[in-house]
Amino acid sequence: MTREHDTPEDDNSTSSLKPLRKNFDEGIKQGKKALKWSVKAGNYIRNIPFISHLIRTATRFNDRMGSPFGAAITYFSFLSMIPILMVSFAAAGYVLAFNPELLTRLIRGVANSISDPTLAGTIERSIDTAIRQRATVGLTGLALALYSGVNWVGNLRMAIRAQYHDQWEPDIEVKENMFLRYLRDFLALIGLLVALVVTLSLTSIAGAAQARIVAFLGLDAIEWLRPAWTAIGLTISILANYLLFTWILWILPRMKLNRKSLLKGTLLAAIGFEILKTIMTWLLPNMAASPSGAAFGSVIGLMAFFYFFARLILFSAAWIATDIQKNKTA
Repeated sequence: MTREHDTPEDDNSTSSLKPLRKNFDEGIKQGKKALKWSVKAGNYIRNIPFISHLIRTATRFNDRMGSPFGAAITYFSFLSMIPILMVSFAAAGYVLAFNPELLTRLIRGVANSISDPTLAGTIERSIDTAIRQRATVGLTGLALALYSGVNWVGNLRMAIRAQYHDQWEPDIEVKENMFLRYLRDFLALIGLLVALVVTLSLTSIAGAAQARIVAFLGLDAIEWLRPAWTAIGLTISILANYLLFTWILWILPRMKLNRKSLLKGTLLAAIGFEILKTIMTWLLPNMAASPSGAAFGSVIGLMAFFYFFARLILFSAAWIATDIQKNKTA
């Protein structure tokens, strides 16, 4: 059956669709052009050395389970706080045992500040327990702190080595003698504590020396010089962080690394750690302002600090590893 000639109504509808079809084709053309330029811009951005390295680092961090490793390190870090609190509890017991006047003032202060006699009696009995059982609590806490600290160091080293290895396989150190591995982890723990003490000492001593020198020269009242003093303080703190992360990322894993890549990755970690400290310093007081924050803010803040600290270490290790790969292929 053949189609009859078009009616005037059909001609009118066809002519009215022509502008729509023209606009549709023009939109498709402009969309293709925009997509083409977007792809070019994306390729250009990805080819920037820093961005390209950042993408390789993030890919390796995720492939080597950086987030789960960071969560595991956070768990063991928070768990290690319990024996540390036990040792602190025992130390407070020794201080009170050898200072009767301090003990009397403490008990009197508890009795005066707490209106509930039952609660006040409970706290006084806790203080008495801390004094009588200080040796047992201290030795137990010290043993648990040593055990958890050694295992924490071992887990951290294995997580860093997982980022460093060219091929992610079960770590070869698992095949080592258990006694030798624990001895190395113990020495590594002592080294980490020494590095931490040196870092904190350098930061505090340099900050105090800077403040005294500025006050001695009479420059502390000059407003326009305060940004310079702040910059000097940040530089000193970053240098101290650099020493700490040099030990964590170089000495702890016991692997040969490219020196240039190690220096850049450690600097990244030192700057990131200073930013993390600044954020936590601002965040914790704000969290404690609310009633719920006063109850749980310190615990949540401590866990968040441990988690981002672990992620920062592993991300810096991935940065070093991917920079090493780039040097190998160059």
